[in-house]
Amino acid sequence: MITRELLLIGGGAGVGKSSVGWEVSQLLQSRETAHCFVEGDFLDQIHPAPADDPHRTAITERNLAAIWSNYAALGQHRLVYTNTVSVLEEPMLRRAMGAGPIRSTCVLLTATEPTIRERLARREIGSQLGSHIERSLAMARVLDEEAPAHTARVPTDGKSVEEIAHEVLHAAAW
Repeated sequence: MITRELLLIGGGAGVGKSSVGWEVSQLLQSRETAHCFVEGDFLDQIHPAPADDPHRTAITERNLAAIWSNYAALGQHRLVYTNTVSVLEEPMLRRAMGAGPIRSTCVLLTATEPTIRERLARREIGSQLGSHIERSLAMARVLDEEAPAHTARVPTDGKSVEEIAHEVLHAAAW
């Protein structure tokens, strides 16, 4: 049986998860390394949240299981997954990939407060910038405290997306 590989990229808003995930995918493509890339934010976009699933974890698991089964049917065995709390949800994400051996790598992207503020100010054009910054900083603290011990931490301040993606792939040994 082939061991599946799961690369989880997490971190607060503004650390570069999505950009790094896309760059990791591009680097893997350039190496002819078969893989799938899923931006986890798109798996739980439902309003209102189901009454029996207020944190939307069950719908995330069901949606990823459905997507993964399609990829696996095509012979894929590597998944790059980005989401703020992905490193905290490793058991759920492993369940979504089904039974059998899985080697997972958790990577937590980090950035300093000034970097977060600057990046989010460029990205957020609506009225939610202040609250978005505060949520991001609060989540960064939670992730730092609760990430599993085996989580690799990759600072993103002052680095290009390509440099960070290379560090992430090095952590995963891909």
